[in-house]
Amino acid sequence: MSKIKVKTLTREIVALANEFGLKAVPEYRTPDGTRIDVAILRGEERLLAIELEASFKWFPQRVLYDVVKAHRAGFSELWVITPFSSNPGWVLGYANELGISLRIMGEEKVLPELKTFLHSCT
Repeated sequence: MSKIKVKTLTREIVALANEFGLKAVPEYRTPDGTRIDVAILRGEERLLAIELEASFKWFPQRVLYDVVKAHRAGFSELWVITPFSSNPGWVLGYANELGISLRIMGEEKVLPELKTFLHSCT
């Protein structure tokens, strides 16, 4: 299992969003002062929040915090990128209750999945 290449992946996400005429904002600051690793925007519309979780320590709690941040910032879609194949348990149901579509995936899936997602947004 390898660590996530955070800076490289962030640059690739930004470049791909730009190709589709959308804006990707690294270190996106939410209205309540929290930070989302990468936010994909169409104008002012919040399309996708992406969190990069490289640590397994407290994983369900980290995902829960990611869900709360995305929800409070007005995102309906959240992707958590991690090298671990862990299930955050009840957090998936909680995200669904909040109206957040939560996906947890490995780094190798991000760009192909993002390309499909961005294509559907344009």
